[in-house]
Amino acid sequence: MQRTPITREGYETLKKELARLKSVDRPQNIKAIEEARAHGDLSENAEFEAAKDRQGFIEGRISELDFKLNSADIIDPSNLPKDRVVFGTRVLLENVDTAETVEYQLVGPEESDVAQGKISISSPLGKAMLGKKPGDAILLMAPGGKRSYELVEIL
Repeated sequence: MQRTPITREGYETLKKELARLKSVDRPQNIKAIEEARAHGDLSENAEFEAAKDRQGFIEGRISELDFKLNSADIIDPSNLPKDRVVFGTRVLLENVDTAETVEYQLVGPEESDVAQGKISISSPLGKAMLGKKPGDAILLMAPGGKRSYELVEIL
């Protein structure tokens, strides 16, 4: 089984979601199925169908999270080098064309969330940043065209 890097924070987030699905969402959905079943004819019971669909989603997500947690390789970013970009590193990048700066943390694919400034090490930008040092140029071919960044600082 291939191991997937993840921060302790990302691992705990997945664990909390799994616990919530098993202890809250699943029992609530079972109750909803029972209530819908009590309404009679299941062939025309939209509530029953919706609850069964929700059950499928919950069980699928539980299986997915079990797999992700079992294949997770928890990495503590504080024990990693600070002189170059590696997994867990927080960086400040400057877009060379617009002079706009952005801050990102390089994380595993399971915890990637661009809105929160977390990008995956397997994303095109994440791959381009690996091993770079402050002052290095980062060239990226994006769907919208070529992008150029400068690694301003490792935070």
